[in-house]
Order: sequence, then structure tokens, then C-alpha cells
Amino acid sequence: MRRAVLVALVAVLLAGACRTDAGDNAGGGDLEAAPGGCATVDAAVSPEKIELLTSLSRAFNDSPAARENGRCTFVRIQKKSSGAAATLLADGWRDEETEGPRPVIWSPAASSWGAIVNQRLAVKGQPAIAPANARPFMLTPLVIAMPRPMAQALGHPATPIGYADLIALSQDPAGWGGKGHPEWGRFKFGKTNPNFSTSALSATVAQYYAATGKVRDLTLEDLENPKVDGFIRAVESSVVHYGDITATFLENWYRNDARGTSLTYVSAVAVEEKSVIDYNRGDPDGITEPGERPRPPKVPLVAIYPKEGTLFSDNPFFVLDAPWVSSAEREGARAFERFVQRPDNQRKVVGAGFRPGNPAVAPGPPIDAGSGVDAAQPQTTLGVPAPPVLVRLIEKWGEQRKAARVLIVLDVSGSMGDPAGEGVTKLELAKTAAITALGQFKGEDEVGLRIFSTDIGPKEHADYVDLVPIGRIDANREVIRSKIANLIPTAGTPLYTVARDSYRELKAGLDPNRINAVLLLTDGRNEDPRNDDLEATLKALREGNEGATVSPVRLFTVAYGSGADIGVLRRMAEATNAAAYDASDPTTIDKVFTAVVSNF
Repeated sequence: MRRAVLVALVAVLLAGACRTDAGDNAGGGDLEAAPGGCATVDAAVSPEKIELLTSLSRAFNDSPAARENGRCTFVRIQKKSSGAAATLLADGWRDEETEGPRPVIWSPAASSWGAIVNQRLAVKGQPAIAPANARPFMLTPLVIAMPRPMAQALGHPATPIGYADLIALSQDPAGWGGKGHPEWGRFKFGKTNPNFSTSALSATVAQYYAATGKVRDLTLEDLENPKVDGFIRAVESSVVHYGDITATFLENWYRNDARGTSLTYVSAVAVEEKSVIDYNRGDPDGITEPGERPRPPKVPLVAIYPKEGTLFSDNPFFVLDAPWVSSAEREGARAFERFVQRPDNQRKVVGAGFRPGNPAVAPGPPIDAGSGVDAAQPQTTLGVPAPPVLVRLIEKWGEQRKAARVLIVLDVSGSMGDPAGEGVTKLELAKTAAITALGQFKGEDEVGLRIFSTDIGPKEHADYVDLVPIGRIDANREVIRSKIANLIPTAGTPLYTVARDSYRELKAGLDPNRINAVLLLTDGRNEDPRNDDLEATLKALREGNEGATVSPVRLFTVAYGSGADIGVLRRMAEATNAAAYDASDPTTIDKVFTAVVSNF
């Protein structure tokens, strides 16, 4: 059981895994100090509701509710991904300087995270800290988001659609041609990694229920049934790549929509209903920046509520039974909980695209057909499995997920020898992170190792060297580890050449039954006078992506250290419908590297 719990909670690695456009608070240094005499109530909340709860906390702090019964309460909100917070809480939330203050209130996306935290604590012989009777603050069901024309081709809205229908479409040699649209290519599914993402965890649970024909009481025996295993593998086989957050897919979808290629990027993505609403109003990441003017997409999404049933993200309000929570803080947290449940505040919940947690408040716009969703759905709500089943399910997913073919490309230019603090260099930290991340690959994954720097190879003007050719990781894991461990820094950074050539080589050897990707880490910017043409490089990376009817190669980039050209690396990743990651603080590279590998 201990091993299963640890597998389920590998989301510790997400705590510092920041995309260039998303991430948790870096440590709460920007949190406002409470007025004198007030009890500070820190709340860690999942990203999708950060804006809403920040607004409500400010309203609460300025209201008489914060001064009930002679007390003074000051609520502070920090963003913390559900999986990351779960692991921090199970480990005692030790590093407040890096991770932010220990929360009094924890509001993950789903109450299942609280059950996992309590189980992990039980394994250690420690008491539970997440109350079992926490009230939902708001709700949103898991849906399958599809471009409206594709959903209509499957009979939406008159015809119910489920996972079995998607499997049939993914296995049809004619692909969308069997539905009268050969120009859309084959069916392509986008899904996040259930070790990190609540939507992926819910989707995987729903897939198991669809495979068994049940709607509750999933058992360990169900998970081991060969027919069930085959069903799950069939769903996963249609995945184009995994990700740590659904915004990876939604933002790429949005960019493709602007170019008129949204119908060939991906066919469907497992997301929460709220994400469909945000996307259709022109806000794919769900966060409206100051001065941003949302632009509705040309091709909107619709929410498919699987006919087999689905789960809700119930966004519980856990007032933690933790040793660091004082009675004054607990009373203040309860006051804030009562405040957010007020009907007027619950109507703000609805306005933000969520369903109200208070049953006295009815759903309304934007939860309607105009936003691509249906307030009358879902017809069937699935039961959350028992914790032992949940953790075994995640462990099984690691065996069933689609296999990958990945080329790891590491920068070994001279600047990688610069100090990164505490007596280690950037290269030394990167080597440790890369070696650790190798453990995420399953045996049948194919992985290779390439390094690059100016004139590094035996041939004149060679800009990169393949230390380990792409092959099964179960055969060359130790060889890759050894080669990484012996890397040393040298010369400059031929970024454009190695990115272009690595992409083209993976594309030439494309395996349609695998996730094909390049993982490129660099701490600098292009320093190659023989190739300084960024636009030509981006054009080469777009080849096979715009209008593609098969899954092309993805280039995932990591901007490592303060000298990395984050803007260029983001453009490179976006050219291949992948994602860019920010490790400008070298000490975060272990977590960032692992988050990147979660895509495969």
C-alpha cells in the first residue's frame, strides 16, 4: 500500500513545475500583511478559482463578517495546484519560505485529494487533517470538450456520446472520413496526466466505469480484469500527448483556431465544464490579465457529457485539522466559509462559470447552451472510488498509457558551468534532474540522448552529438544515466540548428503508435552565426503541424536559468503545438523537468 500511495502522490513534483504562463505562488512573498490584531487565515486554492476567491477574500476582509463576535479575521489567498498541495500537506508543509505559508483553508479541485492526503498520513501513523464532511464551495463536471462541428458529426446534441463511441472512432482506419470529414484526419484525444491533474484523474475513473458498466463501487478486481484493461488501453492509444495542465491543450487549440486549423490539432480533450465556458468567451487559460480583451474563437467548443456518466470537481472548503491551525484561525476560516456560501456570493460563483455549492442558488448564465454547455447535464453522476482503488488506478495508468518516443536534447554550452548556488553548477543540477526524470518512463518507451554546443562533435562545425540513440528505455536507461552523469560544459549555443534538426529527425522516423517528442533544455540564446534565422527555424518547426491530419512531433522547451531566451523558446514550442516551461530559477529544474516528462 505504501508504494501505491507514493505513486498516486507523485504530484509533489508539480509543486514547482511552472509553465511560462502558469504556476503556483512562488512562496507567498507578495501576500499582504494582516492588520494589527487580526488573525491571518491563509488559504491554498487550486488555480481555476484563484481570481474568484481572491475577489471574495477582499470583499470579506472589508466586510462586517470579518469582525463577527469581536474577532478580526484577515484572509489571504495563494494559488497551489491540487496535487502539489496534497503532497505538501501530507509531508507537513515544511518549507514555508519556498511554498508559501501553511494553509488554514485548503480548497483543491476535488475532495478526492483530501482522501488521498488522509490515507498517506494514516500510512505514517498520523491523524487525518482533511475533514470528511467539507462543504463544496462550487462544482463543475468533467466533460469531453470537442469543436462543435466534430460533435455535430457524431450526432450531438440529439445523440448521447460516450467513451465507447470515441474508441470506435479512434480505431476506424478511415478516421473522421467515416463521418464524412476525411479532411480532419484521424480521431485525436488530448488528456492530462492523472498524477498531476484533477481532470485527468476524473477522466481515468470515468473510463474505468465505462469499461465495467458500473456507476459506483469500482473495485480492485475490476481494475485487474483483462477486458477492462483492454478498454482503457484503447482510449489511451488515441492520445496525442499528455500534459500537466489542460491549459496546454486549450491554449494550443486557441492559437490553431486563429490560424483556421483547430479541427486538425486535436479532436477532443477531457476538461472541466468551466474550461469550455472560458474557452468560448476567448479566455482559454481561465485567467483574464489586466487590459486583456477576450476574443471568442471562430470554432467554439461544446461540452460532451459522457453517456456512461461523469464526476464532479466539488471544490471542497477544507478547514484543516492541522497542528498549525489555532482556534482563532479556525473560527475565522469558518466565518469566511459562511461568507462565500451566501447567495449573493454564490451568484458570483455562477457568473464565473461554476455551478453553485449552495443548493439554494440555481445555475444560470453562462452555464447555458450559448456557452456550449448544458445545465441539465450530466444525467448520471459517478461515485468516487475508495482510496485504495483510486491509488491502484493511478498506478495502473502508468502501465496503460500510450508509449512514447522521445529525444532528450541537453545544452552543454559553457554557461552551463556557471554556479547555481550552494556550491553546484547549473549543469550539475540539470544532470540530477534529468537522471531523476528518467524514472518516469515505462520500459517500452523509446528514449535517446543528444547534447549540443558549438563545434562539439568530431566533425568540423558539428553542433550536436548523439550520445545514446533512441531505443527502448528498459535496455538503455543505465547507459543514458551514465552519459548524463559525465557531461561537462563547453563552448556556445547553436540553438536554432539543434532544434530544427532534432525535430526533423523525429519527424522522419515518426511512429504513429507513440507520442513523438523532443525535450530541449537550454540556459541561453542562439549564439551560432552560421544559423541566426529564427523565422526560418519556426517555419521548419511548423512543417507537419499546420493542417496536420496525423499527430506530428512536439518540441517541449525548458528555459533554464536567467539567461535563457524564454520568448524564443515559447515560440518554438508553440510552433509544434507543445508547451514551454520556465526554470529561470535553476533550483526548480528537478520539478520542472519532471513536469515536462509528464507529457509523454
